[in-house]
Amino acid sequence: MGYYLNPGNDIFRRMVNSQIYVDKTGMLEYTNKVLNTMEEYICVSRPRRFGKSMAAAMLAAYYSRECDSRELFSPFQISQSEDFALYLNQYDTVFLNMQEFLSQCAGVEQMLDLVRKSLLSELLEKYPDFQYFDRLNLTRTMQDVYARTRSPFVVIIDEWDCVFREYKEEREAQKRYLDFLRDLLKDKVYIHLVYMTGILPVKKYGTHSALNMFDEFTMLEPGPLASYVGFTEKEVQALCAEYGMDMEEVKSWYDGYSFETEPSVYSPRSVVSCMRFGRIGDYWNQTETFEALQVYIDMNFDGLKDDVLCMMAGEKIPVNTGSFANDMATFRTEDDVLTLLVHLGYLGYDRADKSVFIPNSEIHAEYVNAVSVSNWGEVSRALINSAETLNAIWQGCPRRVAEGMREAHFETSHIQYNDENALSYTISLALYAARNYYTVHRELAGGKGFADLVFLPRRGFPQKPALVVELKWDESAYGALAQIKKKEYCRSLEEYRGAILLVGVNYNKKTKEHECMIETFVK
Repeated sequence: MGYYLNPGNDIFRRMVNSQIYVDKTGMLEYTNKVLNTMEEYICVSRPRRFGKSMAAAMLAAYYSRECDSRELFSPFQISQSEDFALYLNQYDTVFLNMQEFLSQCAGVEQMLDLVRKSLLSELLEKYPDFQYFDRLNLTRTMQDVYARTRSPFVVIIDEWDCVFREYKEEREAQKRYLDFLRDLLKDKVYIHLVYMTGILPVKKYGTHSALNMFDEFTMLEPGPLASYVGFTEKEVQALCAEYGMDMEEVKSWYDGYSFETEPSVYSPRSVVSCMRFGRIGDYWNQTETFEALQVYIDMNFDGLKDDVLCMMAGEKIPVNTGSFANDMATFRTEDDVLTLLVHLGYLGYDRADKSVFIPNSEIHAEYVNAVSVSNWGEVSRALINSAETLNAIWQGCPRRVAEGMREAHFETSHIQYNDENALSYTISLALYAARNYYTVHRELAGGKGFADLVFLPRRGFPQKPALVVELKWDESAYGALAQIKKKEYCRSLEEYRGAILLVGVNYNKKTKEHECMIETFVK
C-alpha cells in the first residue's frame, strides 16, 4: 500500500470507530452503478464539515487494492448489495487531497509538479519492471500500467476546489489546474471512476469547459445523492433517542437544508457535537469565523442588505442561480453572492420556488454576528442591544421595550415600514437574543387565530416565561393585548405550564413611535 496509490482503509476505519458514525455506505451503490460508464465522473460539492472527506475515505477503503475491507464494511448497508463483493478492493485507487499539496507549495504550478512526482514515485515503485514511454509523464505512465495489468484506476480527489478558494483572482493558474485535471482524467480508458469533492461546483470559463464530463451534485441539485449530503431526519431522530436529546430543539438549530427527496437535511458536524457534548451549541460555526460571511453580505449590491434583513426576519428571497461562475471572486449581481452563500452552507435553497433562506438558528447566529460588527446603522445597534430589550420584557418595563423596537426600526427600498409584516421584522431583530433561550414560532395557530410571535422556553431554561407577542399597526398596544385574550392564543401552548408574558406592540404612524404593554398570565 502507498500513501496516494492504494492508501488502504486505515482512515475510514478510524471514522467508523469514532463515538458516532452514521452509515452512509449506501452511496457506494450509486458509484458501483456508474463504474466504467459515461457517468463515471462525479463531482460532489457541499459546505465545510458536511462529511466530504469521510465519503472520500470511504470510497478509498472500498475500492483500494492491497487491503481487505470486507469485515470493515460488513455491518453496513452496502454489504447487503448484490454487487458488494464484485467491486470490493478491486481497483488501483488514487487518493489525492489537493489542499495537502497546495499547503506545501508556493503556487499552483509547484503544487501540480508535486502531485505528478508523488504519484509517479508510487506507481513506479509498485510496477518497477515495465517499459515506460516516459517515466516523467503521469498520464502516459498510468496508461502504460493499465495496458500491462488491465487493472483500471479509481481516482478520488478531495478538496478539489482549493485552488479557486486560495487563488481567487489568479485566472491563469486556475486554468492550468483545470487543464491538468482534464489531461489526467478526461476520456481515459484506464479510469473507471472519478470522485471529486469540494465546496464549489466545477468552475465555468465560458467556452473553456475543461471538466464538462462531470455530473455535478451540489447544494442546489444534489440529485440521487441527496440523502448523503448531511444527516437525514430519520438518522437524527435515532441519535436523539440514543443520546437523550430533544428532537424539536435539535431540528430548530441544525435542520433547514431541504431537497426534493429529502425535505430535512441536518448539519452533520453540529449534530454529532451536540450528541457528544449533550447540549445545543454553535458547533459548525466554530470551524470558521463569521468574518467569512461578513465579507459577502457587506458587498455593495443594491438590495443585498435589505434581503439579508428580510431573511434574518424569517423570509425567503427569490434568486437566480444561473449566472454564478462557480468561483469566489466573480460577482456580477446580488444573485451571484446569494448563490455562493448556498454552496457555503450559509443559505438554504428552495428549488420549488427558486428562493433562498437562512436554514436554522445556528446559521442565523452567524448573520447576527456579522451584521452586529458591520456598519448597518440602527440595525447593528439593535442586535447588539437585543439582550437588553429581552430583559426589559422579563422585567415588565414596556418603555424600555419600545425603545429597543425603535432602535431596530428600519426602512429599505422594498421593506416599507407600513404594515404588521414589516413590524414583525423589527421585532425579530430587536428580540434576537431570545433565540438563546427560546424556540421562536411565527404565526403559530392557537385558539381562534394565529399568534404573531410565540417564544417557548428551550429545554434547559424552564425558569424562563413563555412569550406571546401580538403586533398592531397604527392601532394600540392595548388592542394587541385584548386580541391575545379574545382569541385565546395561549391555548396553542397545550403542553406548556408556567408563566406567560403577553406582549402587545403597536407602531403609531403619526408619532412614528412604538408602544408596548406587558401582562403576566399563568397557565
